[in-house]
Amino acid sequence: MDVVSDVLRVAGVRGTLGACVEAGGRWAVAGEDSSAAGLHAITAGEAWLTRAGHPPLRLGTGDVVLLEAGVPYVLGDAPGSPVTACDPVELARVQRTGEAVRFGTSAPDTRIITIAYDCDRTVRTQLLFALPELMHVRGGTGADGLDDTVRMLGRELTHPQIASTTVLACLVDIALIQVLRAWLPARAGERRGTWLGMMGDPLVHRALQHLHADPARQWTTQTLAATVAASRSTLTRRFSAAVGLAPAAYLTQWRLDLAADRLRTTDRPVESIAAAVGYHSAPAFSRAFARSHGAPPGRYRTMHRPSRAED
Repeated sequence: MDVVSDVLRVAGVRGTLGACVEAGGRWAVAGEDSSAAGLHAITAGEAWLTRAGHPPLRLGTGDVVLLEAGVPYVLGDAPGSPVTACDPVELARVQRTGEAVRFGTSAPDTRIITIAYDCDRTVRTQLLFALPELMHVRGGTGADGLDDTVRMLGRELTHPQIASTTVLACLVDIALIQVLRAWLPARAGERRGTWLGMMGDPLVHRALQHLHADPARQWTTQTLAATVAASRSTLTRRFSAAVGLAPAAYLTQWRLDLAADRLRTTDRPVESIAAAVGYHSAPAFSRAFARSHGAPPGRYRTMHRPSRAED
């Protein structure tokens, strides 16, 4: 069971290709206070990223940064360069046509691809919310999969071919995975107490794989501990430290997130969904779901179906 893919799917994480920036000379542009996480890949040249309270960060060709939602920042040729305001009408136009957004006082020598990642915020088991404020992966430092993805994004945007829209949509999703693969192995310890903390503890990772593979099973902490060959106290201690929840609390949260996903995406009866996620009593499921998601299952389905249809 690939728990990362499972959480990305249920949380509805989706990427959207933003603007392709071409800049030269003196230039700077401020990042919006966006509700989505933002990825910036430098495919040519260099740029400086500045954030309040942090030293400026130089970005070279092949570098990728992923910023959590709502973080204000400035990208420019140097720290302190005057910021140029974006015309929202022009920005919307070039995004429709696939043209690059131009900034600066001279011919472009820097090219940046931007991607936004959002998710279904009613889901409580989240990957995007567990990320740090900034993830930075330098180009050419052994993250071959990420380097290849950035190069492919650049080629598709510069030289579009048949089905480029489909290729770009796939590469946008792949880029997020490649950033996680490049950044997490050496930094998972920094995310202890969040969902990503499980990456730093093989025992907890195995336990999560079992819970995700069979969420409807009547798990207890004792049976889960026996399955991963650990004592009950050891599993509870390490699971809580890594993920921020005890095993039983995590399982309850995950079951209800699975149920929310099925309420939004299927027409299955509430009783059937309750049984599929491990609840033998529909009333007990309804009470638990209402506490977790703010509305009973039927009302939740009605509330969230229209927005999904519009998407």
